[in-house]
Amino acid sequence: MKKSPLLKYVLWSTVAFLVIILFFRHDNLIRWIRAGFTIRKQERQIEWYNKEISDLDKQIEAMSTDRDTLEKFARETFLFAEPGDDVYLIPDDTK
Repeated sequence: MKKSPLLKYVLWSTVAFLVIILFFRHDNLIRWIRAGFTIRKQERQIEWYNKEISDLDKQIEAMSTDRDTLEKFARETFLFAEPGDDVYLIPDDTK
């Protein structure tokens, strides 16, 4: 069975058209893939921020209702101490 020149022309034209559409236009396939990665990354960030917000809400609730939790937070964060307490500062080299 012999292929006609018209069939070859149509096939190559279609391939060229698809390559141009998928790779050389402004909204091409590569941009779609990059956008998909960006969206997934941002969705993970949103989940992380929502978890952080939830944890902070729990801390706020605990500090609002329990005086001991508030005092512990103040002592650890702001280095508060009662008169007569010994305070030891240990440098944090993880930052």
